[in-house]
Amino acid sequence: MSEPQPRGAERDLYRDTWVRYLGYANEVGEAFRSLVPAAVVWLSYGVASSYVLADAIDKGKKAGEVPSPEAGRSARVTVAVVDTFVWQALASVAIPGFTINRVCAASLYVLGTATRWPLAVRKWSTTALGLLTIPVIIHPIDRSVDFLLDSSLRKLYPSVRKPSSS
Repeated sequence: MSEPQPRGAERDLYRDTWVRYLGYANEVGEAFRSLVPAAVVWLSYGVASSYVLADAIDKGKKAGEVPSPEAGRSARVTVAVVDTFVWQALASVAIPGFTINRVCAASLYVLGTATRWPLAVRKWSTTALGLLTIPVIIHPIDRSVDFLLDSSLRKLYPSVRKPSSS
């Protein structure tokens, strides 16, 4: 999940526990897209998006609890919510969901043209490939989103300490 916490550090419910895996629900939904009704896939996006929203709200609350002058407090809360929401929306939902969708669509197409396997076997093979792809794409996507935000959005609030996003 993440690096070990230093002694005395607060455990983050959304990053350091099983709750983090809710952010991957849509990738699992995309992997199963060829086998389940579309409503199940959309439900998986609902679960992942709820995780993103809950994490952003949590980071905003934590930023608001840090003692400081009132003027700096609202800016810190806003930055924490926006940064967390954008980072999580990209790194946990949009980019991985698109990636798994395309990997599965391409593999289903290739298996359909290159093999004579029955459709059910092709669909299950595609699902297995999609599920196996998830752990491979997580860290590169996370680092890429860090780079993207460091190069763009985070330049808009350089005076406020960057929230920890991953």
